Amino acid sequence: MMTHQRYKGFNTLEIEGSQIIRDLPENNVLFVSNHQTYFADVVAMFHVFNASLSGREDNIKNLGYLWNPKLNIYYVAAKETMKKSLLTKILAYAGSISIERTWRADGQEVNRQVKFSDISNIGKALNDGWVITFPQGTTTPWKPLRKGTAHIIKKYKPVVVPVVIDGFRRSFDKKGLRVKKKGILQSMHIKEPLDIDYDNESIEAILEKLEYAIEQHPSFLKVIPQAELLAYEEENQKRRYSYKGKIDG
Repeated sequence: MMTHQRYKGFNTLEIEGSQIIRDLPENNVLFVSNHQTYFADVVAMFHVFNASLSGREDNIKNLGYLWNPKLNIYYVAAKETMKKSLLTKILAYAGSISIERTWRADGQEVNRQVKFSDISNIGKALNDGWVITFPQGTTTPWKPLRKGTAHIIKKYKPVVVPVVIDGFRRSFDKKGLRVKKKGILQSMHIKEPLDIDYDNESIEAILEKLEYAIEQHPSFLKVIPQAELLAYEEENQKRRYSYKGKIDG
């Protein structure tokens, strides 16, 4: 309940696609989204999904929807992130599927094999309900999508729902725990489920489809003004240094 003000009081959350949420099956649904903060993105989705299921049309007015929430909503998160503090450990109990990143650990580039137990845990969560994942594995925009998401899609054949968010990077710190600026318009666009040929489409074809769907394909860079791209990078640098300073301190 305390998090509601972050999207309805200090800042405004513009929502599109509530009806899509209501039309989804009870389980085996995979939400794929771009990523702007560690936690604010996924908390907003919990609010929006439950508000939509309770009949609200593209809004999260009135907290009544939290009295009977959908509890089988899970999210994929890096294991090291969920162990960094007492608060993140608490958040891990709120539906986190903690996995080991194969490409990065403790701020360093690594090259690890995928843990089959991680894939299996995501499969169990899909079997039970809905799973939210951020296939870029980073809050930095325009980074390539990780192949693991496409492998999961081919293996478990979930309904794949793209989500595009914006404004969270400007509203919150990198972790998404502190409101750094008020009066920001945040947005969440829930799109129609993707049409995927699970058996015949290649991993690469699925990844490209996801990139377009969450508006992170390189072609989108061509239509974004240079000034906006520079502002994005400057903001990322500030967030990166601020976060690093807290760790070093």
